[in-house]
Amino acid sequence: MFARVNSFGIHGLEGFLVTAEADLSGGLPQFAIVGLPDSAVKEAADRVRSASKNLGFGWPAGRITVNLAPAHRKKAGPVYDLPILLGILCAAGQLPPPPPDCAFVGELALDGAVRPVNGVLPMALHAAACGVRQLFVPEANAREAAVAEGLTVYGVTSARQVADHLRGEAPLTPVEPLAYASAPAGDLPDFADVHGQAEARRAMEVAAAGGHNILLIGPPGTGKSMLAKRLPGILPPLTREEAVEVTQIYSVAGLLPAGSGLMTRRPFRSPHHSVSATALAGGGSSPRPGEVSLAHDGVLFLDELPEFSRDALEILRQPVEDGQVTVSRVAGSATYPSRFLLAAAMNPCRCGYFGHPTRACTCPPSAIDRYRQKISGPLLDRIDLHVEVAPVEYEDLADTAGGESSAAILARVLAAREIQAARYAGTGVRCNAQLPPALLRRYCTTTPAAASLLREAFRAMGLSARAYDRILKVARTIADLAGADRIGEEHLAEALQYRSLDRKYWYTE
Repeated sequence: MFARVNSFGIHGLEGFLVTAEADLSGGLPQFAIVGLPDSAVKEAADRVRSASKNLGFGWPAGRITVNLAPAHRKKAGPVYDLPILLGILCAAGQLPPPPPDCAFVGELALDGAVRPVNGVLPMALHAAACGVRQLFVPEANAREAAVAEGLTVYGVTSARQVADHLRGEAPLTPVEPLAYASAPAGDLPDFADVHGQAEARRAMEVAAAGGHNILLIGPPGTGKSMLAKRLPGILPPLTREEAVEVTQIYSVAGLLPAGSGLMTRRPFRSPHHSVSATALAGGGSSPRPGEVSLAHDGVLFLDELPEFSRDALEILRQPVEDGQVTVSRVAGSATYPSRFLLAAAMNPCRCGYFGHPTRACTCPPSAIDRYRQKISGPLLDRIDLHVEVAPVEYEDLADTAGGESSAAILARVLAAREIQAARYAGTGVRCNAQLPPALLRRYCTTTPAAASLLREAFRAMGLSARAYDRILKVARTIADLAGADRIGEEHLAEALQYRSLDRKYWYTE
């Protein structure tokens, strides 16, 4: 007696079809699961047996063999519990075989209840792509699975519901997909709370308008963290395409709230400086997303940047440059997207008061150099905006009017992003920071005066080729905020001053 039930597995962010083949034969009672299962899959034997008995089904006598095909791909997690149970019951003649365009995923409790699993959205998207038309998932995962178009999704709380549906005794009601709407920014921290810091606020606006990385340097208490935490409030809302990308990552990582569909807000990740390089980039015995991927299409904020380990900081180079990270382990490798806006904050020295107008720095020169050299030149070169955050004046703090609101800044950011969307239509580029070198010369045209200024600055400042490209991208964003078609001298001058701070703090004789 033989039966076949479709299911899905997950590798990285990609789903793949898995067929649970159940065979019942004579001989001594034995239950074997083959097909490269991990420990969690092997343990399904006990869960499936207990669930079958507690649901009132008869357990077949004799040898039971379950093969999870294809056998060359690693099967991980409890996602195959439900299809294994259904395959055995179908092979035993207790259930009719499901249609070939049906698939099932879900973990079983010992009483037959169906528990949620990770990675349902990538599985559902792959299911729709490979011709599956009906997908049965845990009820807590139904909303995210319903995101996949062309797929009828059923949310179940018990294996008994699935059995009754297959018999036609109690048909299940499909889950209706929710219309996507991004979350309003009204409940996010507002820039109106920030007093003074006009230069830093302007730099944050430029960073949001073009998707540029930004480093804030200044003494303690000047509002560096406060500014960074308000950055999500001036970023454009998530598009549906971006929301699908972000939700897939959080689904695989097991961080998606139960019962939710697409994420509606850009991620803001702020790991502690004790985070390891593996936690930042991703990894583990089986590859899983790290902080750089969890911040995809959002903000990765690294406060107290020099306090992070050197390994953790240097591992940022590839994700920042390429927008993706490949995690390789003995069990396999996986590539995760990591296109994020890097916002970092640091003090100018360990005591924090180097260059302070009223407080003396207590650090010896050698300690200041060691503190700054924790930030390598290649990493610094990948940060577009270097901004000095000076102490706030008393008059600014005492001003009851507050600063400009996030809503007002967001309006200008959205106007600049609309210009970029129209300019890069059909290229796959979403903002100026993502502009590849092949398109840089076409879209970052300068006036003769701006070209002359850039030539002089390149020679005087000793800029690298990467810094040259990034300065042009920042200048393009500043021109977009001003509504200019070409990069003018004033736009380039502002972009250049955002690259001069590293010369003050790092490249002094």
